[in-house]
Amino acid sequence: MRVIRGKRSGPVVFISAAIHGDELNGIEIIRRFRKLNILKKLKGTVILVPIVNVYGIMTLSRYLPDRRDLNRSFPGSVKGSLGSRVANIFFDEIVKKCDLGIDLHTASIHKSNLPQVRTNIDNEYTFNLAKAFQAPVVLHSELRDGSLRAVAQDEGIPILLYEAGEALRFDENCIRIGVNGIVNVLRANDMLPKVVRKTARKIPIITRSSKWIRSSESGMLRTIKALGDTVEKDEIIAYIDEPLGDDIFELRSPFDGVIIGKSEIPLVQEGDAVFHIAKFSNLEMAEDKIGYFEDAIEMSEFNELNDEESIE
Repeated sequence: MRVIRGKRSGPVVFISAAIHGDELNGIEIIRRFRKLNILKKLKGTVILVPIVNVYGIMTLSRYLPDRRDLNRSFPGSVKGSLGSRVANIFFDEIVKKCDLGIDLHTASIHKSNLPQVRTNIDNEYTFNLAKAFQAPVVLHSELRDGSLRAVAQDEGIPILLYEAGEALRFDENCIRIGVNGIVNVLRANDMLPKVVRKTARKIPIITRSSKWIRSSESGMLRTIKALGDTVEKDEIIAYIDEPLGDDIFELRSPFDGVIIGKSEIPLVQEGDAVFHIAKFSNLEMAEDKIGYFEDAIEMSEFNELNDEESIE
């Protein structure tokens, strides 16, 4: 853990990663973020926790040694299971002392996520911060019992969830969007000074609903759509081939939308989650927005963050 305290008072924000031990992008995002020169201008305090689930990291596992999900163990207990005790320490010693949190995640094993921010978009404060992050998609996300975000909300502490990339892998574009996103949120929260923009502000896709499309059959998956692709209702997004026969099954989209998550292995069993599609009716607009984000973030944006002369 590392605490960065500004010279002037202001909000206290925690940034956490690796609540799931196989989600590595967030660790690198925090490592790069803490080296930025712009943090010399910080107002308030940032608490960096790059690895919450130390046990999972050591075994490259999403879970704790007892197979419990740490992100279903909050607020925890001092006398409970290992997961409950870890959750309790993190929540009481870090989260409760903060005004805002940014929790960094990736997809689960063998899946990948388009960079996206999940939050309660009915809350004006968190919705504005989610848009300020400038990830390709902002998704309204319902709370899950025992999750960090659910318990924190009960305590009046809003949290933004950044989901991007694949478990056990670094994704450079996801990492760059994450670093810039954190800086953008701190700027929007009046914790960092504004900078002179050299590029237009990126406006994300806003969506209230999404659905995982599951395999109707077992077999070998041939995807014909990728992360970030737009899909129309009833459009074929993949084929499932019978390994020992000639049958081919079609997998179709149930509505217009954008693919924000997908399976990365070709072998599927009946009922497996294959595509995560965010519902969005204006496909032309979606294509324009996603196309804008698909260009890798230029290193000049990071140079701006390390160039104090760019600050207004």
